[in-house]
Amino acid sequence: MKPLRSATSSSRGTIVVLAVGVGSFGLLQSLIVPVLSQVQERYETDQATTAWVLTSYLLAAAVATPLIGRIGDAVGKQRMLIVTLSMLAIGSVMAALAPTIGWMIVARAVQGIGGGVLPLAFGVIRDEISPARAGTAVGIVASLVSAAFGIGIVLAGPIVDVLGYTWLFWLPAISTGLAAIGTWFLIPESPVRMSGRISVIPAVLLSAWLVLLLLALSKGNDLGWVSAPTLGMLAGAVVIFAAWIGSEHRATTPLIDVRLMRTRGVWTANVVALMTGLGTFASLGFLPQMLQTPTESGYGFGASISESGLILLPSSFMGFVMGFVAPRMVRRFSARRVIFVGLVSNAVAYGAVALFHDQVWQVATWMFLQGVGSGCVVSSLAVVVLRSVPPEQTGAASGMNANIRLVGGSLGTAMMAGVITSRTGTGGFPLEAGYRDGFVVLAVALIVATGVALLIPETGPRSQAAEVAVREPQVDAARAQV
Repeated sequence: MKPLRSATSSSRGTIVVLAVGVGSFGLLQSLIVPVLSQVQERYETDQATTAWVLTSYLLAAAVATPLIGRIGDAVGKQRMLIVTLSMLAIGSVMAALAPTIGWMIVARAVQGIGGGVLPLAFGVIRDEISPARAGTAVGIVASLVSAAFGIGIVLAGPIVDVLGYTWLFWLPAISTGLAAIGTWFLIPESPVRMSGRISVIPAVLLSAWLVLLLLALSKGNDLGWVSAPTLGMLAGAVVIFAAWIGSEHRATTPLIDVRLMRTRGVWTANVVALMTGLGTFASLGFLPQMLQTPTESGYGFGASISESGLILLPSSFMGFVMGFVAPRMVRRFSARRVIFVGLVSNAVAYGAVALFHDQVWQVATWMFLQGVGSGCVVSSLAVVVLRSVPPEQTGAASGMNANIRLVGGSLGTAMMAGVITSRTGTGGFPLEAGYRDGFVVLAVALIVATGVALLIPETGPRSQAAEVAVREPQVDAARAQV
């Protein structure tokens, strides 16, 4: 029997519960990053397969986030928030107990389904918190994702050293389980419901073409780029992609409203989001492994998990800080200029990592620059999207932009894995040239993005609706760290 509750729970209790759940979700994004090399050793697998520990999570989140958000609007946000937090806890338990790399990849995909906690949390805030406090609540919850992402990179080493590897998953399992219980007792079900039928077919097709494309990118070097399996996967991805576009057009309530892509402000922002996600997750996913590579490889630093986390901390920290600074820059200059500068910073950072990584301070400096650039881009994209669509489409357009960053992240990790692991040297370690080429590819991708950024329309003063929405810029910044 469901416990008795007051008609409305206190806003403070709601914010605390959401903060615990979303913060735990943020930790799960980064705790695994510094220990990917240990995962590889633990399961005696190769680096390309290990990369799927990160890729599977991003892929699942890219598909599940909009779908769970839609289901929450239809059947109840509180109910789906309990389900989503429970999935995070279950996935964490599965990861802690994983006996094989295959099990671990599946566990990470289950955790990725928990990505729906973000749209649900923001929806609960909109429905349950007074307008006067909603902006502050969104800022607190959203900034916790970015903060937890950076904290996770630093905490991974001490947790492994003191408690052991499996506690990287037991701790989030406990916290998300408690958050699910807190949601049951403290957060009332929202009376707001969305009419219309939820379309599952677009979600199936979206996951299908993404999986085929990611497999082709990650296995192309092993199988051969012109081999029948690789070409078959690429062709299948193209065909299913076309079917997915058609299904979204026919759906009464599309998973991702591809019609919005016709607007210049939207499609340019989405291309930039794709490239930004590609670079962010690819760089953060593989730099720890490069840093932890033994010195006898000729390029590694033999860094510990804790040391590699500290080296990458400037990136996460500056991404978090710029989530607050960038909106002010946009008001003074323009979103297009801030985005352009951010993309240039990212391109320079990736190019510098490719060419100059002989000293630890060099890598830390380039990642500091990367964090500044990513923070500028992500926070400013929200402004572009909100100014480019009618008020009734702001939610769908912003959600699509956030999802495309996740798609870019999954593509980036798969691509990076294929490039880096294509050649190995003494001791079975990837050649230094693999990391160099991978970061060159990232730099080129961001250079292409700077060209697209120049096509972003300059806009005049914000409308009142856009002004209200943009005062919560950290939402998109947080989602970018997913």
